[in-house]
Amino acid sequence: MAVAVLDERLNTLYRSFDHVTSATDPVHIVRRYAAPGDREVVGFCAAGLAFGRVASVLNSVESLMAVMGPHPAAFVRAFDPARAAERLHPLVHRWIRGQDLVALVLVLQRMLRESGSIERFFTDGDDPSAPDVGPALDSFSTRALATDLRAAYGRMPRRPGVCYFFPRPSAGSACKRLNLFLRWMVRKDAIDLGVWKTVAPSRLIVPLDTHVIRLGRCLRLTRYVGPGWKMAAEITAALREIDPRDPVRYDFSLCHVGMMNACGFRQAKGDRDCPLKGLCRPRQRK
Repeated sequence: MAVAVLDERLNTLYRSFDHVTSATDPVHIVRRYAAPGDREVVGFCAAGLAFGRVASVLNSVESLMAVMGPHPAAFVRAFDPARAAERLHPLVHRWIRGQDLVALVLVLQRMLRESGSIERFFTDGDDPSAPDVGPALDSFSTRALATDLRAAYGRMPRRPGVCYFFPRPSAGSACKRLNLFLRWMVRKDAIDLGVWKTVAPSRLIVPLDTHVIRLGRCLRLTRYVGPGWKMAAEITAALREIDPRDPVRYDFSLCHVGMMNACGFRQAKGDRDCPLKGLCRPRQRK
């Protein structure tokens, strides 16, 4: 496939989605908050809960924000599990339970108290010369899970649910929700917020969800079949050939093409409804 042709079509697709009313997305909840510290906290929670049906995700994020109130960063800084945990305990999002959210708030509280912001906690383990954020994510998650969480769980389970918020590339995880959070925080356009100033957009990795996997395979951006960090890095590398400074800019539009069921990958309809028609190999079923 000619890079120039894909470049033109992807940029057309990007422009069609680069406005705040283009699609329902959890990032719109984050946008309600003006203060950078609040956007960090809300963004991390919203990205961390971004799995499952969109309506369910939005409902869960809204329920958590109702507990945190109008100033989520202040809520996290002042959080006392002995007094406030009971308000989080009734909340459930699929396999995430209230006690896991208590543990998450305790981790975020430690980040804010020790480093002043989630950004600073992240960059404390980052090497800006590294080609991407993979090593920084490893450090970020490892240090986050070193937090004392007995106030959330009492007797610590073998693998507490809060671990789900802090995966590691070195373990093979695509780190979809962490990469989504980074996209919101680092990039700046009509969708992404550009709260962080110390991480280059060129080093981001695409948040690898079901829809990006389908489009990535259909557009032949990856040779991998199984999802994981290697697939996410390879799709990003292919997009980096098109835009070296901001390869993840296409993520929102590609994801929502999949959510609209416009991609015909391994479907009988093929590329009939796809805005990237002619560039893909939908592998039509017989």
